[in-house]
Amino acid sequence: MDINGGQYPNPNGSPIGPGTHTTGPYIAGGVIHTDGTGNLAATGGTSGTANTGYAVMSQAVVITQANGATPGAPNGVATAGVFTTGIVIPAQSQIIGMKAMTTAAWSGAAATWGVGTTASATAFTAAAAVSSTALGQQSISPGTSLTQIANWDNVGNTDVQVVITSTNTGTGVATFSIEYIQGINQAS
Repeated sequence: MDINGGQYPNPNGSPIGPGTHTTGPYIAGGVIHTDGTGNLAATGGTSGTANTGYAVMSQAVVITQANGATPGAPNGVATAGVFTTGIVIPAQSQIIGMKAMTTAAWSGAAATWGVGTTASATAFTAAAAVSSTALGQQSISPGTSLTQIANWDNVGNTDVQVVITSTNTGTGVATFSIEYIQGINQAS
């Protein structure tokens, strides 16, 4: 997603101040490589058993039930009920959470939607796995399908762009957020 910090008025999703950028993944910890002793480092120690870990990253965007006519729609063309977000998850990342903060309930015949990618509308959830009948925050899970579980475990060898597909069009609005560990390259 395009983040343009340091401008005022700042667009939705961009900080008012400038930020720091790194290509990542961001790894933190005091002991980078295990020294073979089996010892654990004391406060401020830099030797012993490695204690580094990956930082959790997040992206968020306001989505609508109607369509993705906002920047990011494929070829600039909006498809009814399909919202192509500006969220792009880096290759080999592991998704650890998704949430929706519904501020206007989904309307019409069905209040359901799913989370996928530009390559597959059902990459991360089943087609109508999320229900936004009420206002508030809800957690989204991959369900029990091995395909979606595997895509959460490792998004694959190329970046993926997130797409929200509503069962029908309407007046629903939510802030969709996703948390992931960048480039961890895990797969069980």
